[in-house]
Amino acid sequence: MFLSSYENKLDKKGRVSVPATFRSHLNSLGYNGFVTYPSFNYAALEGCSQDRIEKLSNTIDTLNPFEEKRDYFATSILSESFSLQFDSEGRVLFPEKLLNHAKIKKEILFVGLGKTFQIWEPRNFEKFKILAKKKAFKNRSSLKWEKQTKEGE
Repeated sequence: MFLSSYENKLDKKGRVSVPATFRSHLNSLGYNGFVTYPSFNYAALEGCSQDRIEKLSNTIDTLNPFEEKRDYFATSILSESFSLQFDSEGRVLFPEKLLNHAKIKKEILFVGLGKTFQIWEPRNFEKFKILAKKKAFKNRSSLKWEKQTKEGE
């Protein structure tokens, strides 16, 4: 899983070292990089493994092929996605287009969200985190544990 938050600096060429735990998780899934695209909801980037973006693509494909919604999702997610590969030092090079969307200039924050992660400008994330904690507290009763079956108990 992608857990915790890690702050790094972009170098002059726009490269950043991806957190070792994120690289290790992606490597365990058989990937030497990740897919990223602009977030719908925030001035941030979404990050995931190749199989996760394929699952998202398959979900989009379940929509009627002639329905506008399908085109909107495919255009907004798939056409805006970039596959970033780790170099020999565990760094990736972000396209300027993505950095501009997330308002990232020098510092970059990787935020683990379980099966996915986000990439933020650190000060913007701190503002969002305050809001997220308030909303999570307010909605805490909606988070329920699933009943475990025999194996999981």
